[in-house]
Amino acid sequence: MSQKVRTMIQEKMSWCNKDTCCKYVKQKLPVLAWSTAYELAWLPQDALAGFTVGLTAIPQGIAYGIVAGLSPEYGLYASFMASFVYIIFGSCDSITIGPTAIMATMVQPLVTNYGPDIVVLLSFLKGCIIAALGLLHLGFLLDFISLPVIAGFTTAAAINIAASQFNPLLGISIRSEDLVDALYKMFSNLDKVRYQDTVLSLGTIIVLALLKNLPGRRNGTWQQKIAWALTLARNALVVVAGATMAYIFKLNGQEPFKLTGTMGEGLPPFGPPPFSITANNRTYDFLETISSMGTTLFSVPVVSTIEHMAIAKAFAMGKTLDATQEMFALGVCNVFGSFVRSMPVTGSFTRTAVNHTSGVKTTFGGLFTGCLVLLAVGLLTTTFRFIPKATLAGIIISAMYYLIDFTTFALLWRAKKTDFLLMIITLLFCVFLKLEWGIIIGIGLNLLLLLYFSTRPSVDTATEQVGDETVIRVTPEESVAFPAAETFRATIMKLTEKNQCNVLLDCKNLKRIDVTVAKNLKLLGNDLQLRGRTIACVNCSKNVEAVLKVVAPNL
Repeated sequence: MSQKVRTMIQEKMSWCNKDTCCKYVKQKLPVLAWSTAYELAWLPQDALAGFTVGLTAIPQGIAYGIVAGLSPEYGLYASFMASFVYIIFGSCDSITIGPTAIMATMVQPLVTNYGPDIVVLLSFLKGCIIAALGLLHLGFLLDFISLPVIAGFTTAAAINIAASQFNPLLGISIRSEDLVDALYKMFSNLDKVRYQDTVLSLGTIIVLALLKNLPGRRNGTWQQKIAWALTLARNALVVVAGATMAYIFKLNGQEPFKLTGTMGEGLPPFGPPPFSITANNRTYDFLETISSMGTTLFSVPVVSTIEHMAIAKAFAMGKTLDATQEMFALGVCNVFGSFVRSMPVTGSFTRTAVNHTSGVKTTFGGLFTGCLVLLAVGLLTTTFRFIPKATLAGIIISAMYYLIDFTTFALLWRAKKTDFLLMIITLLFCVFLKLEWGIIIGIGLNLLLLLYFSTRPSVDTATEQVGDETVIRVTPEESVAFPAAETFRATIMKLTEKNQCNVLLDCKNLKRIDVTVAKNLKLLGNDLQLRGRTIACVNCSKNVEAVLKVVAPNL
């Protein structure tokens, strides 16, 4: 064996030493890193944050289970398993994973057409897809989805979700899927409006708005601490108040509000997700089930990852965010969740904000959140049936209002009208077509704009004196790639038609070029030579110089 081969083998084996393996394991299991440095003083803060998040997760889980068209307990199943799993695999202290309004509304058509089993399987498949993308370091693909597209999609989802609650708000027992459908059914059934439910919903919204804006502080005076606690637990408070009123009326033989009704008893069964489903009086095998999911199988993982990564970046608080690990953690949470009948989950902005505001120190706070939700699932299911649907409708509508980012709208309008228009187009398609198709159209338009502008490179031109000769200095203001090669050549040819100067191409802004651009520069040199002029390249980087040396050595 030669010395060279032996050296190569030793270099490869050096990557498999004990330190490297330990580092990789700690990267994939962040719990091993933070648990060794955990301080006992952090425990009360993690416990407080965990219980506080749990008080928000329980009513939201019930509400989002209903939005998805599932029985309310599915939202709770989705809450506790994700909380436990993220403790081990999560890398962001404040993140809380569970059911969200966007995930619920995206899976609702599947539930309507095929029942709950298909959503449990979707959770498993979605988890596998996201975890695989994380392991393969393909998170960079999300960089092709711009802020205007995300803002348009999020706003449309909020509008559709809020619209789906118009009928419960009015006490009308009719399900709707989007804004147009909700408005049509609402105005078609005005004779069925129940004023008791309407008053309760509007009262819930008003109380939530008032509690959210209380001037509270966690470390302030006792009055500020009380206000802070009321703000964080506001969702739980209105649910308890609504259920208490309904129970009191029930004891007196009255039922003025439409109630959530029965829920599944106790904890969910633990077992693999259903790889075949029974719906519409027939059994679908695995491949037929996947085919029935359609574009949802791909749109849900994409939207879920976007939602999660946006929240993770917002709450990284200056720390380096391991995007690959976050994708892997999100995928694993969905996979494990599918074993307890969970609907698809992702990062929740509302609960993450509550977690952060509560002063959480590590992901260990998720243990207390999960335990509180488990306790509710195991012991309080008979109580949950007294929760008025109008109260849940008020909670969802309030949450959707704060999901609409008016600040981003103003920013896009002031900064660049093209981006604002892209956001509006994405929003309209998402609202009036489907969320999945809307975001696909938005991404497609965004890529077309990107390709269009990449074919129109900006150049700076100036006439200057070099010795006794007057030349045109052409300086590309950005990188030039193959889509722009022909346009770039035509631009310089037009410049030379107006005067008799030679061309000096300043490549200081070109970090690299491809063969297509170099070939067009060679053709440009030939065209200029026929006119009795020349082109010379200056300030070339090593990468540019290497390509030109092979393709166009005379430049």
